[in-house]
Amino acid sequence: MSEHRGSCLCGAVRFVASGPLREVVFCHCSQCRKQTGLYYASTNSADADLTISGEDNIRWYRASDSARRGFCGTCGSALFWKYDGLDVTSIQAGSFDQPSGLVGGYHIFCADKGDFYEINDGLPQYAKGSPKIVTSDA
Repeated sequence: MSEHRGSCLCGAVRFVASGPLREVVFCHCSQCRKQTGLYYASTNSADADLTISGEDNIRWYRASDSARRGFCGTCGSALFWKYDGLDVTSIQAGSFDQPSGLVGGYHIFCADKGDFYEINDGLPQYAKGSPKIVTSDA
């Protein structure tokens, strides 16, 4: 089984995902746009397969009644998205060391995307969430 390693920009938070990772899901909801300046591109890992060092540097923001967003309290890097009650954690694809081996899957909340870009990569697009993924009401 391969390990996928990553970190925040300053290195205060590092992680290793030792199990399989989901394809990258691109979320265009207004919350993701406002947090990152564009959109979330994330995979996920089972919590049992995710080891985080520097966890005391993570700040969690309660983004909705059902989910929270984790970022580095030192450099501000967006890192994690966690839906309450699930045993998986979404991880920002850009935080993985290269080569990541990640592949794009599909786009969600496309009806809420920014008006300054187009989605034209040929991947499936969903106006809201997708049947495959649990999301909060973003």
